[in-house]
Amino acid sequence: MFDIKLEKLPAVVSGRIRPFIEEILGGYSENIHSIHIVGSSITKDFDEKTTDINSIFVLREMDLQFIKLIAPLGKKYRKKSVAAPLIMTPEYILSSLDVFPIEFLDFKIIHETVYGQDILKDIGITAVDLRNQCEREIKSKLIGLRQGYISSLGDRQLLTERFVSSIAGYMPLFRGIIFLMGKEPPTGKYDVISALSSSTGINTDVFKRIVDIKKGKSKLSRAELDTIFEDFYATTEKLGKIIDEYHV
Repeated sequence: MFDIKLEKLPAVVSGRIRPFIEEILGGYSENIHSIHIVGSSITKDFDEKTTDINSIFVLREMDLQFIKLIAPLGKKYRKKSVAAPLIMTPEYILSSLDVFPIEFLDFKIIHETVYGQDILKDIGITAVDLRNQCEREIKSKLIGLRQGYISSLGDRQLLTERFVSSIAGYMPLFRGIIFLMGKEPPTGKYDVISALSSSTGINTDVFKRIVDIKKGKSKLSRAELDTIFEDFYATTEKLGKIIDEYHV
C-alpha cells in the first residue's frame, strides 16, 4: 500500500487523481521521488467542470520507460480532467530555477505534495532571474497582443475571445511581479489581480473584467468591445515599464 496523502485536496480532485496515481505507482514506484498536485485545481478558482488537474512527477533519474508507461493512460484519464503530468528530476529542477523562475515560483506557491518528499517548498528564486523573465514575458505578451490584433482583421469579438482564453496564463507572471515587489503572492485570480494593483500602483480592473468574462459572470457590450483591447494592452505596457525601471 502506498502512502498517498490526498486529504488537503478538494474532494472532487482527490477522487479523480487517486486512481491515476495508484495505477502509476502500481506499475512503477521504485524510481519516483515525489508527486505534487499544482495549479488551479487546489485553489479557490477550481471549477470541477472546466479546471484541469495538473501534476508534477519527480523521478530520481530520468527514464523514458516511465513516459512509455503513462502515455497510454492519457486518453483514459483525460475524460476525468487529469492532464498529462510534468516529469522532472531533482537535478533538472535545481538547474532550471534560473531559466524558469516564474514557473517554479508558481509551483512553490501553489502545490500539494501527495507522495514522497516535498522538493518544491524550499526552492530558491533569485530576484535577478525573476526580473529578467518578467521583462521577457511582458514584452512577448505585448508582441502577441499586437499580432493578435492584426490577425483578427478588425474582428473585436475574435480578439476578445483570444485574450479571454489566455488570461489564466498571465497569473504566474502577475505572481512573479508581486513577489519581485516584496509581497507574498496570493493564489486566487481575483486576489492576485488586486495584489498586483496594490504592489505596482496600477489600475488592474481590466484584468478582473477579463476573468469575469471567462467565468461567465459578465458579457461585453459593443462599446466595451471597442475599448477593452486598448485597456488590456495599455495596462500590460505599464507593467512592462515598471519592470524595465526596476533595479535589483
